Amino acid sequence: MTGPGGALLVVGDVITDVVARHAGPLAPGTDTAAVIRTVPGGAGANVACWAARRGGCEVRLLGRVGADAAVWHERELAACGVRPRLVVDAEAPTGTVVCLVDEGAAAERTFLTDSGASLRLGAEDWSDALLDGVGRLHLSGYLLFAGSSRALVAVALKAAQARGVPVSVDPASAGFLAELGPDRFLTLVEDVDVLLPSRDEACLLTGCPDVAEAAARLSRRVPLVVVKQGAEGALLARSGEVCARVPAVPVTPRDTTGAGDAFTGAFLAALLAGADPERAAEEGCRAGAAAVERVGARPPVRD
Repeated sequence: MTGPGGALLVVGDVITDVVARHAGPLAPGTDTAAVIRTVPGGAGANVACWAARRGGCEVRLLGRVGADAAVWHERELAACGVRPRLVVDAEAPTGTVVCLVDEGAAAERTFLTDSGASLRLGAEDWSDALLDGVGRLHLSGYLLFAGSSRALVAVALKAAQARGVPVSVDPASAGFLAELGPDRFLTLVEDVDVLLPSRDEACLLTGCPDVAEAAARLSRRVPLVVVKQGAEGALLARSGEVCARVPAVPVTPRDTTGAGDAFTGAFLAALLAGADPERAAEEGCRAGAAAVERVGARPPVRD
């Protein structure tokens, strides 16, 4: 059953994460001891799982995977309460990300990314019927970094606009964003109502080193901008001004992978359940804190 605000449809990447947690610097040319685990991930899939954990709405996910891991990913998503619609790619394997996590105080991470099947999601995988019963569409920014998935974004945005379904976007990667170009990215997302960048992404999109000013500038182009700042919480901006500052929940981080996705998922689910943006951001901060206290980017599976 969909919630009173309708279902949340997430379109984005479904990825296999190989998480390597190491203490101290990497040792080039030789061995570095690490604890290594293979877990389900992908920004789009993670957002969907954290939204489902928050509850209050049905959560659906459209993504593309290889035949090598399709059954596993579908099972893991369903276990988190997500209704997956996974397109199985007959040629490309499931995308894989190697997450190098430094077990120092900040638990910072570095990604090695092979997008595989995830960015081969295309317009042919879209159907306007996917929006039946949907109250909000969320697009992972990773979709904008390849031609086929950009075509899907264009089709999905047009369909959502025709039905009056609001759309949110998370830029997803400062590195890929720099390659695409800030101006091009902003042109591609000009019809969305919520933009959820990280601090680095907001500054990159505006060329402004001050995060509050960056948020304010972005909100002249997008109705609501929510900048995720990790341990410094979140900034909300509307109509060219910062309108709220939401503090983070203090925690000792183990693995920061997926913290931004957790925020986004809980924030969007709270919006659909009727929360105002500031209250939704508070829920997002709580979810982000829960995410960094555990290894991997997904919430725990509930019995």
